Amino acid sequence: MKTFFISTIVAMVIGMTPLHAAPIKIAASIADLASIASSIGGDKVETFAIAKSTANPHYVEVLPSYMIMVSRAALYLKVGLALDQWADEIIDGSRNGRLLVVDCSSGISVLQKPSGKVDASMGDVHPEGNPHYWLDPSNGIVIAGNVLAALEKADPANRAYYEDNFTRFKAETEGRVAAWKERVSKLEGRRMLGYHSSWAYFAAAFDLTIAGTVEPLPGIPPTGKHLAELVDMIEKDGISILIQEPYFPDAAPGFLARETGIRVLKFAPSCDDAKPGSYLRHFDDIIDKIAGEVAP
Repeated sequence: MKTFFISTIVAMVIGMTPLHAAPIKIAASIADLASIASSIGGDKVETFAIAKSTANPHYVEVLPSYMIMVSRAALYLKVGLALDQWADEIIDGSRNGRLLVVDCSSGISVLQKPSGKVDASMGDVHPEGNPHYWLDPSNGIVIAGNVLAALEKADPANRAYYEDNFTRFKAETEGRVAAWKERVSKLEGRRMLGYHSSWAYFAAAFDLTIAGTVEPLPGIPPTGKHLAELVDMIEKDGISILIQEPYFPDAAPGFLARETGIRVLKFAPSCDDAKPGSYLRHFDDIIDKIAGEVAP
C-alpha cells in the first residue's frame, strides 16, 4: 500500500512537470529587434514587439497592456539612441525586477551624431546620433550579437544552441547583403530624397545618397519655401525617387510628384512582424521595389 502511495505521488509530480522548459519571453520596442531575436532564440524563445511597423516608432502611446506583457518577459530589447524613450515608462510600469534590458545599439557605428550643443532650433535631432541603424542589414548582425549575449546570460544552459543560430543568421545575412548589393549596383551613387531621416543607414549600406528630406529639419513639417527648394533640387540633379514612411502625410510628396514627376515609394522602416526571417524579408521587399522601379 505504501509503495502504491509513493508511486502515485511520483506519477502526479511527473505529470505536473513540463517535459520542456517554457520559452523565454522577449519583448522588443520594434519588430526588427524581435524578429532577429526569434532567429537567434529559435524554439526556446517567444518574442513580441510593442510598436507596429505602420506607426512612427518615435511616438508610441504607453498602454497598461504593454506593461502587463513586459511584466512576464525575461528580456527587453531597446532600440536606444533616444528613439524609444517611451519604452522606459513601459519597463518601469511592468514592475519586473527580473527583466534584463538590452540596448541593441551597443557596438553600432552611429551616423549623423551632432557635434556641439543640441537645441530645439535643430528640430527633433537625436543627440546620440541617427537611431535608425537597423536599416543597414549588416547592423542586424551587431544586433544579433547583442541578443546572443543576453540570451547566454539569461539561459546559459543553451549557449551552444544560441551560438549555432547566430552563426547561421550571420552567414545568411552576409550572403543576402552581397546579393542585394549586386541588385542595386546599377544605382550606385544615385541621389534620392527621404521624408524623414530614417534612411541614412540604408543609403550608406547600398552606396546611395539621401540628397535631402521633405522635412526641413527632423520632425518639422515642410514649408512652401522648402518644397520649392526641393523642386529645384529634383529638377537640377535628376532625382527620380522619394522614399516615404507610411505614417507621414501624403500632401508634400504628392505636390513634389505633380511638379517634377518624382516617383514616391512608400516603405515602413520596420518589418511586419516578430517571426524569424521577417527582418531579412523586409530588405527583399525594399530592394525589389527600388531595383525594379528605378531606371539605371
